Amino acid sequence: MNVESHTHQLNHQRLAQAQKAAGDALRLSILKLLGRGSFGVLELSQVFDVKQSGMSHHLKVLAQAGLVSTQREGTSIFYRRPLLSGDDDWSHWLRATFAAIDASDALLEPQLQQNLAQVLAERARACADFFARNADAFKQQQDLIASYDQYGEALEHLLAGYQGQSRYALEVGPGEGAFLPALARRFKQVTAVDISPQMLAQAQATIGRQQLSNVHCELGDTSLLLEQQHVAVDFAVANMVLHHVPAPQAIFADVFELLAPGGVLLITDLCRHEQSWAKESCGDLWLGFEPQDLTDWAQAAGFAAGASQFLGLRNGFQIQFRLFYRPAPSADRH
Repeated sequence: MNVESHTHQLNHQRLAQAQKAAGDALRLSILKLLGRGSFGVLELSQVFDVKQSGMSHHLKVLAQAGLVSTQREGTSIFYRRPLLSGDDDWSHWLRATFAAIDASDALLEPQLQQNLAQVLAERARACADFFARNADAFKQQQDLIASYDQYGEALEHLLAGYQGQSRYALEVGPGEGAFLPALARRFKQVTAVDISPQMLAQAQATIGRQQLSNVHCELGDTSLLLEQQHVAVDFAVANMVLHHVPAPQAIFADVFELLAPGGVLLITDLCRHEQSWAKESCGDLWLGFEPQDLTDWAQAAGFAAGASQFLGLRNGFQIQFRLFYRPAPSADRH
């Protein structure tokens, strides 16, 4: 058997194994849910009301077939879809398969939706509880990773290069409000939204000190703004906040709907790292993100990718600055 024939046979066997693994209603639903983000085995068991042993078996089958991968978040293991940056036949097949799964009506059962909402609410409570306990000391803890002084100049430089409308800006998770003065100088109105009352109070203190009369705060998240039919936003930023968010991918989908056509989303966040102490010290839910993850989530929401920059810090962390655009009406989604 020559090399080409052997490779063809291996690819055929790989596809056969993957199709067999996916040929189960529960596993298809798991794969669809993983299209929304990463989940632990206990969370998946809770969503699908399946014993942990049974869920572990299904995940093992999917992992052996190459349909899921794992990532460690501190002491926990989360399951996710594999990164697909290749241009080979396997990557093309996986993209097509995941697209078909995403278009299916799995996960529509009300009980599954209720279970999923409960899992995400538990994540949000854990995050909110951390900030309630540590809001006063958060800046000192956050500075152990990356202080605004280290990367703020690069962030404000990207804002200075913005050429769009200057009506409305939105900051998701403003923290202490370090970026709000720059936004207030550039836009007529700015909204800062945060799920933590304690952190929002600190942002409001910055607004008061800086006399930012065109900035107002909202307690909640991006889904709340959608429910309120918030005014269309020209520029949105999530600055060092995604790694605290229960469902980071949802931010992209929500902000896409909040943005006016031609609007911009600026993401600043950590690249993937293994410094698990950040979870306990800084309340991080996620140990940063692969750049390809942000690209995939943005594209899934309908964004077009813009410029990217990366900044390495002396303590081993790396920050990524990512710009994404909501296409103008002629290229917008229908």
